[in-house]
Amino acid sequence: MLSKITGCTVIGIHGWLIEVEVDVALGLPVFATVGLPDSAVRESRDRVKAAIKNCGYEFPSRKITVNLAPADIKKEGSGFDLPIAVGILEATETLVMDRSRHKTFCIVGELSLDGGVRKVNGVLPMILAAREQGISKIIVPVENMEEARVSPPGIDVIPVSTLPEVVEYLAGLVDISPIPPLSGTPLTENVEYGVDFSDIKGQKHVKRALEIAASGGHNVLLKGPPGSGKTMLAKRFPTILPDMSLDEILETTKIYSIAGKKAGESLLCTARPFRAPHHSISDAGLIGGGTSPRPGEVSLAHNGVLFLDELPEFKKNVLELLRQPVEEGTVTIVRAKMALTFPARFSLFAAMNPCPCGFYGTAKIAATVQVCRFTNMKAEFPALSWIGLIFIWKFRRSITMK
Repeated sequence: MLSKITGCTVIGIHGWLIEVEVDVALGLPVFATVGLPDSAVRESRDRVKAAIKNCGYEFPSRKITVNLAPADIKKEGSGFDLPIAVGILEATETLVMDRSRHKTFCIVGELSLDGGVRKVNGVLPMILAAREQGISKIIVPVENMEEARVSPPGIDVIPVSTLPEVVEYLAGLVDISPIPPLSGTPLTENVEYGVDFSDIKGQKHVKRALEIAASGGHNVLLKGPPGSGKTMLAKRFPTILPDMSLDEILETTKIYSIAGKKAGESLLCTARPFRAPHHSISDAGLIGGGTSPRPGEVSLAHNGVLFLDELPEFKKNVLELLRQPVEEGTVTIVRAKMALTFPARFSLFAAMNPCPCGFYGTAKIAATVQVCRFTNMKAEFPALSWIGLIFIWKFRRSITMK
């Protein structure tokens, strides 16, 4: 018997509805999944089989074929466990439901071996995609409730925690209340950054520059010796930025949901992101990428601040990759079979020391300027020995003193 259930996957930062077709026919007991599944989707057969048996249902000893349509799109993640299990139970008539409802709901969730429903990444873009396609209800794991509450009205989000709960709900035996959506007003009322711009004492000229940068969306380069407060100023800059709008909260939360990260204590990104990657970061880590492209630091800093501490320590090719995001507010990652565009609109903050020793122009200059000059000479004449460099250094110093 054939069953059709609507699932969903994420491509880039957008959800994509997938039709999960399950056919249970006579033949040797084989479980085949087709439709360009990745390793996590192929391994679902073991999770689904164990979950169905441990929940007290009978798993069919027949030939089971699962097709994920459209077949030319690569399917990723563990969110197809639940729709596959529901499709098998319906195909074997363990679950009896009105087939006219198939086009009205979508199912997303990962199964544990005991039949529990675990959270998945990218629930918010899946909900938005289902809403755009006219889906009236979507079943999601209860652990994704907080993220799902920020979704706009127009679709009922049903939280579930176990496979039997889903079966009973679809059979009409129990009623589960949908998650009440949040309005955009209270989301930014109690935003906490942990630090505040008022913590800065003195530094009037720098604070004035940061206020201008916040009002005009400008980028900032902080140059000064160690301990002058560059990092402290950068961390407090997001606290004077305007509160995020509902559209910005949705867009930023989608990125963090897909990346499987949290912007803070809450799953909702109501505070401006502040990302400070280490200077050893790779190209893919900063811009995004991988075999299946994922957002990088520039996208995780979307609608917030990207802080590059010790700017000269970053590799040249990594810094050159920032040109497109800074100019266009987006970053495009091209692979053999796809080209994905991630949003990357942020305020770029960079900090650096004025010289290799870090104290040029300060009271410590007399003790350290000769060290800086000697270090620069070593870079200028790499072929000379240390004795030759010392001779050149003393010769230049004698001329300077005269």
